[in-house]
Amino acid sequence: MNATLGDHDAALLCEALDAPPPCSVRANPARHHVPDGERVPWCEHGRYLDKRPVFTLDPFFHAGAYYVQEASSMMVEQAFKATDLADKEILALDLCAAPGGKSGHLRNLLHSSSLLISNEVIPARAAVLAQNLWKQGAENTLITQQQATFFGRWRERFDLVLLDAPCSGEGLMRKDHFARRQWSPGLVSQCANVQRELLGEAWNALRPGGSLLYSTCTWSPEENGIQIASFCEREKAEVVAVPVQPSWHIRTGDLGLHFYPHESRGEGFFLSLLRKPGDRGQHPKERDGGGADLLERNGIKYSLSRQWQRLALEMWEADSRSVPGLPIAVSEEDRWTPHPAAAYSARVQGLLAPFVPFNVLDLDHGQALTVLRGESLRTGDAHGWALARYEGAGLAWMKGAGGRWNNHLPKALRIRMRPHGV
Repeated sequence: MNATLGDHDAALLCEALDAPPPCSVRANPARHHVPDGERVPWCEHGRYLDKRPVFTLDPFFHAGAYYVQEASSMMVEQAFKATDLADKEILALDLCAAPGGKSGHLRNLLHSSSLLISNEVIPARAAVLAQNLWKQGAENTLITQQQATFFGRWRERFDLVLLDAPCSGEGLMRKDHFARRQWSPGLVSQCANVQRELLGEAWNALRPGGSLLYSTCTWSPEENGIQIASFCEREKAEVVAVPVQPSWHIRTGDLGLHFYPHESRGEGFFLSLLRKPGDRGQHPKERDGGGADLLERNGIKYSLSRQWQRLALEMWEADSRSVPGLPIAVSEEDRWTPHPAAAYSARVQGLLAPFVPFNVLDLDHGQALTVLRGESLRTGDAHGWALARYEGAGLAWMKGAGGRWNNHLPKALRIRMRPHGV
């Protein structure tokens, strides 16, 4: 870092790594609750919080009203705006999507009729990705578990590819002590090799004239500037400038943006926007038009625009682990029951109602935490299905059993913590 920044700034960087990290969240524009805090200047819905709250005890957190996300990574918003895709109906890919912060952010930025494929090859991480995207109400989103080579063989189909590449994690050393313990020059070299392969597959999947957004949470030149310079030389890629304000204290270079925690209010991060030579032209005729926005596979109904259903079925036939849309209902014993994902989206609940009529339970804070712990609610008369809500935000589905509402919140989403003194 002395060689990269100079002795003075390198010393300031090391001091910053021992300071408390800022806490930031990104509000969900589809929800009504926006956390109080100073705005992250490069992200419309990003907020810095004065102190880190106990997120586990906040029902709005579990309802997907906001996502806890590192501020530097929210720069994806400005990079996307620097493309010519913001108001276009496109096909986008997030190649390494878990845990889902950037995917959810990108989904909010895309045209509502665009399709996003969020991919994560590791099954446990793919499950977390699905939960986070469902809480954010991410419609027109497919979740897949493919190797990068799969998409590389989809030659030139995507208008936009986001590659948040696995990296040595130097930029996380302030808030993650494991990042400090695992670091070695060998890890940097290993990550650079993996990134080189992923960049190649992402580029193969990208259409001529399309945009590739590459990012890492490190400041190693081998994984950032050197990586991008070598790639541009091989593939004749064009680096697109992402505009920044001087007050943001982000370092700009010919190959991308650099975030250092002693300068900008966030963790270490690198971002480069690349354009593939050629004319994007019209999209291939792989879309259907009109019809219902519902797709059924293996006893599950999904919300997905009709125009993307053919492609979703192509993905599903290649790998039945893929999730071809936002699940809304599950067939059980010849009747439909609500899928947990349908609790988080009012529009999806409108699609669900014809198959599963339901009531609404408006809860106070204590009742909301009871539901989030997976416990039942006592009542005088409970029948059918009900959506448990906290101040209008959906949390879980409940099934009436006479004197109580039984809880159908999946175990993976339940909390164990109780407020102090309870």
